[in-house]
Amino acid sequence: MSEAETTAIEASAADGEGATSRPLAARIACLPEVADKTAADAILADLEPALVVLGERLPAEQAEAARALLAGALSNASYLRDLATRDPERVADILTSAPGERIDHLVDSARECVAEDEATLMSALRGYKKDLALTLALGDIAGAVNLDAVTGGLSRFADAALTAAIRFCLRDLERRGRFTPRDEAAPERGCGYTVLAMGKYGALELNYSSDIDLIVLYDPDTAPITGDGEAPVEFVRMTKRIVKIMSDRTADGYVFRTDLRLRPDPGATPLAMSIPAALVYYESLGQNWERAALIKARACAGDIPCGEAFLREIEPFIWRKYLDYASIADVHSIKRQIHIHKGHGEIAVAGHNVKLGRGGIREVEFFAQTQQLIAGGRNKALRGRRTLDTLETLAGLGWIAPEACAELSSAYVYLRGVEHRIQMLNDEQTHILPAEDEPRARVARLMGHADLKAFEDDLRARFRTVQRHYSALFENEPELASDLGNLVFTGDDDDPETLETLAGLGYRRPREACKIVRAWHFGRYPAVRSSRARERLTELHPALIASLASTDNADNALLAFDNFLSKLPAGVQLFSLLRSNPELLRLLATVMGAAPRLSELVSKRVHVLDAVLDPAFFGAMPTADEFRAGLKRTLDLARFYEDALDRARIFAQEQQFLIGLRLLTDTLNAHQVGEALARLAETVIEGLMPRVIANVAENHGTLPGADWAVIAMGKLGGREMTAASDLDLILLYEHDDDETQSDGKRPLAASQYFIRLTQRLVAALSAPTAEGFLYEVDFRLRPSGNAGPLATRLASFEAYQASEAWTWEHMALTRARVIASSSREFRERIDALIDRTLARKRDAAALASEVAAMRARIEAEKGTSDIWDIKQVAGGLVDVEFIAQYLQLANAHDAPDILSQTTETALARAQAAGCLSDTDAETLLPAIRLYQALTQVQRLALEGKFDPEGVPKGVKDLLAHAGEAPDFSHLEHLLADRQRGVREVFERLVGKVEKPGRE
Repeated sequence: MSEAETTAIEASAADGEGATSRPLAARIACLPEVADKTAADAILADLEPALVVLGERLPAEQAEAARALLAGALSNASYLRDLATRDPERVADILTSAPGERIDHLVDSARECVAEDEATLMSALRGYKKDLALTLALGDIAGAVNLDAVTGGLSRFADAALTAAIRFCLRDLERRGRFTPRDEAAPERGCGYTVLAMGKYGALELNYSSDIDLIVLYDPDTAPITGDGEAPVEFVRMTKRIVKIMSDRTADGYVFRTDLRLRPDPGATPLAMSIPAALVYYESLGQNWERAALIKARACAGDIPCGEAFLREIEPFIWRKYLDYASIADVHSIKRQIHIHKGHGEIAVAGHNVKLGRGGIREVEFFAQTQQLIAGGRNKALRGRRTLDTLETLAGLGWIAPEACAELSSAYVYLRGVEHRIQMLNDEQTHILPAEDEPRARVARLMGHADLKAFEDDLRARFRTVQRHYSALFENEPELASDLGNLVFTGDDDDPETLETLAGLGYRRPREACKIVRAWHFGRYPAVRSSRARERLTELHPALIASLASTDNADNALLAFDNFLSKLPAGVQLFSLLRSNPELLRLLATVMGAAPRLSELVSKRVHVLDAVLDPAFFGAMPTADEFRAGLKRTLDLARFYEDALDRARIFAQEQQFLIGLRLLTDTLNAHQVGEALARLAETVIEGLMPRVIANVAENHGTLPGADWAVIAMGKLGGREMTAASDLDLILLYEHDDDETQSDGKRPLAASQYFIRLTQRLVAALSAPTAEGFLYEVDFRLRPSGNAGPLATRLASFEAYQASEAWTWEHMALTRARVIASSSREFRERIDALIDRTLARKRDAAALASEVAAMRARIEAEKGTSDIWDIKQVAGGLVDVEFIAQYLQLANAHDAPDILSQTTETALARAQAAGCLSDTDAETLLPAIRLYQALTQVQRLALEGKFDPEGVPKGVKDLLAHAGEAPDFSHLEHLLADRQRGVREVFERLVGKVEKPGRE
């Protein structure tokens, strides 16, 4: 058991007992009703020696409470009666001891148990176990200890008993000359033989009469087997002996029934398996149910570091890189084998299985465990073993509602209590409530209920609560199937009723729709070639057909989905994911109908859909710190440089898709999208830069004492990025003149070192990998453009800006900002230099003339009358940006607070400083907001030139909504009007835009 888990269990147990060391008798909070007064009196008569001791050791009130507890508990549970009456002195000790201290003492005693022979060891461990069983039972029934104290106590005792058995066996091996311990006091340390606790035992959640599920492994390379011993032989024999010590029933009972069937391929493998063989199995043949089982695996005895190393080694098998919905159907099938009906009627309490039945303990465990499988690969916080902890974590991360966590946790604790009391009756490994009223009433009384019906009503309410949450998560069959009508796509002929159904849903060309869907089932696309994929797709039909029909043009949406499907490399994962997430299916249908560019992205990179499944999608946009933390978690999982580049691409693509969907679903406005995309890009650059430096250092070392900074320009600098924006960057550096070259095995001159660093950064961002590319990168805004060096020394940059830069370069500099640097001091030096350059005193008239001439040259080259070329049209985005840049350069000397990289903010500051009239601001500010909103939608939804006649109606609707216009026609009139107004302001503030050469 790890130190953290032990501490958590012990702290929780202490919480249940109070902070003091009060005896159990002083903590009694629940007294069960007596089952039969005559029987109870007889039991108390047998316990007279214990009652005398209680009277001597306890105050009268506590002694009477203890007497009542014994009468109620022991008259209802024959197993507890037998334990108690065999040793009255033990009963007195239990009731006059603090439960936590007694449990700890029993665990320690078992672990340190040393015996000369096997029979003595078995007897001693069984004695400790009976003491523990009675201590926990009386404490539990009395309400003196909580669930964690019970399950944790049993689990810790199992660890201790296994440790004692392993030490005994290893010492016996040593006596026979076949083992050399590295630690005489604890021979298990470094022995290479490790035991993994599985299931409830692994999670420290053993029930009162649990088996213990184990996997036994050994490392043949580290095991100190000596003499003529062989690790495979000795460790298999040793395992059989340990099972005997733990499981055999003797006159003293047993310690724990032991089950080794969760090991890899139990029908064909030895009881103790070598770690290399187990790794090969999990990597090549491991199944999804085994992934689910291994979530709770814990190295519990033997060489624990060896076991923990093994569990770390198989983490990639258990925890997938992507959100993993394809495996959920397999995992859920285990549950279906256990309970094959989806019940909608009343749950009968009599004969109901509180573990495996509807609304039972297993459903709570599956509820938590399946979501761990889905997302635990990406979020280590979800890799806990214990059910209640996992529910709390899921709620904390937003995967489930706090109410669901509270209701399921309460039900889980209650049902575990019922399970324990069922087992206390006769020490049987059963979870079934008795069918007869009287034994069921005994369980009720042990739960504190005097009335059987009240208990059954309470229990039934818990079952219903669990079933409601479980069904909502796992048992979502396509609900529209019965409402839609026929949807038959088999054979060669169209089913008439299916055509009727499709027409009724809004498909204008139902025969064409039938033809498309039928083609999927012929396996003509890679995504539907496997029978499993086609089965999953068939299950998805009703929900998919209905979701596509809910868009403005069902036929076009279906065609888009077909195009999307044709490019998918595989389909099982996606179809399982969509079937499990109806809301995601609805969003995907929206994308198909309104954002062809996004649907193209999804078809190439299906994993981007993972981003939508994170509950954070429905909350606020991640902050810069949250982006950094998310990227760091992703990059920390990388095993080498190229893996880091792949993971950065996965992270960025998912976040870009998420941001785009937020725009589509109206949870972010255009300004927020621009900021979010820029924040994402700078986070990626900042996160990758240390890895780029380390990659260069492998061959060329570093330049000691040097500083560097990455400067964002253009849309990134202005925090106005769109889905199609390039990254305009400059890399500046500085170093001591004494440091002339890098310190690696292949040193580079200082300037060449930073050029190489810049080249690697460009490649890290733009080179295509297995996961695509991140961004197109442009360094042409550096001094002297393509004619200058790729990286620029700060002193050279300063001199260039002071004496050689053109006006347009200073205009571009208004958007410059440092997004990554080696130090805060270097960042501040660059910020100050940019501010000094922009705040230089300028001749406003000459500046205006240059800006107007520059606009005229651009218009001569790229001018258009198309109002949907929002950037270049007269009065479009370039006009507004030039006005903002002109106002900053003209006024920053006297009003430095006007400076801002963001166009809208710069205009607002110019207005506040009196540099821009209110009238002109009322034209420019609404215009820039409209242009950016429409540009965001255009870049998100489409690639290439915007043609209003050829775009889907869904795109037009999105544009109208973004422009706050009642329809697309009104939007066009509004857009043209804004452009006329902006051009008028440009010519009034800056100057006429005249074609070059015109007098």
